Parts: sequence; structure tokens; C-alpha cells
Amino acid sequence: MTTDRSDRPAHDRFHGRIPGSRPCAHPGCTAAGEFRAPGFRRSNADGPGDYRWLCLDHVRAFNASFNYFSGMTADEIAAAQTPFGGWERETRAFGTGAIGADLPPKWADFADPLDAMNAHFRDRAADAKTDRAHPRVSPERRRAYAALQLEPDADRHAVRKAYSRLVRQYHPDRNGGDRRFERQLQDVLAAYALLKS
Repeated sequence: MTTDRSDRPAHDRFHGRIPGSRPCAHPGCTAAGEFRAPGFRRSNADGPGDYRWLCLDHVRAFNASFNYFSGMTADEIAAAQTPFGGWERETRAFGTGAIGADLPPKWADFADPLDAMNAHFRDRAADAKTDRAHPRVSPERRRAYAALQLEPDADRHAVRKAYSRLVRQYHPDRNGGDRRFERQLQDVLAAYALLKS
């Protein structure tokens, strides 16, 4: 099935044409503004820049005179023209944070007197650092070392010494029958059983 396109105007075939009843933004033009062009405010950290609607003739003139580098300093132009321009910005895929442990956002340097926001990111960054330092230690063994208050690279002697110290500290016979530390004692016993094998 063929479609007869002879009844359509010639400019209908241009990519980017968005029909509508908007007037052309060029002063004095009465044609419809069917093509979007960048406005006077560029994209920045506050959001995308503005844009304006122009007719075909004025968008062609705009494209012919458009200069991406207008308003930039010589250093900014040189940085934009380097072969790796834009690659110095860290992305999520190539970031320094481990999987599941993102770095704090760039706006996290605000005043936080109660440390409500930054504590979350600081803890996750510390966990990620430990994961990178000891990649062969499984998560359950890492939890066992943490229960014994040791680093994952502790040797058997340090594990036994920490176990003895913590059992004496948490056992109810040693602290007058106080059972508040019963959960910690169970964690220490389970951790030692895992690490001694």
C-alpha cells in the first residue's frame, strides 16, 4: 500500500518538526513555531535550559549561526575539546563506591548538626572500604569478626584471645547474674564456632 504524500507541504518531512499553533519566537515573524531551539539560558545544575519555538526559516538561520562555545573562556573551550572531554566526571557505573554502598551526594556538605544524613553514608562508605580491603572474606565471616570486635585479617591467636575476653565480659556468672548481655554472648559463641573451623 502506498501513501500519496503530494498533498502534504514540503517542510513536513523535516526531522524535529512538532506541529502546533505556537507563534515563531523571532521578532516580527507571523509563521508557526514548529521547531524547538535552545533559549538564552543553558543547561546547568539547576536544570535544563530554556528553549524557544522557531519557524523553519528562522531555525535554519539559528542553526547556521549557533556557536556552542559562545560565552566560554579559553580554558573551558580547551577542556570541552579534549578527546576525553566529559569522562572526568564520575558516573554510577564507574564510581568509587562499591555495589550497594554509594558515596554521599555532592550536596551532602550542608550543615548537619545532628549528623542525621551523613552518618548513613559514612557507615556505608566504611563498609565498602572493608569490602575492598578484604574481598575474599564472606559476609557471614565478616559479621563473625565484627561480633568478636576484630578486623577480618585477624589471626587465630587474636580470635581466641578476643573470644576469651568477651565471654568473660558477657557471661552472667561474671557480671552478677545480669542477663542483659545474653544476646551478645550468643553472638560471640556463634562467631567463635564459625571462625575456629
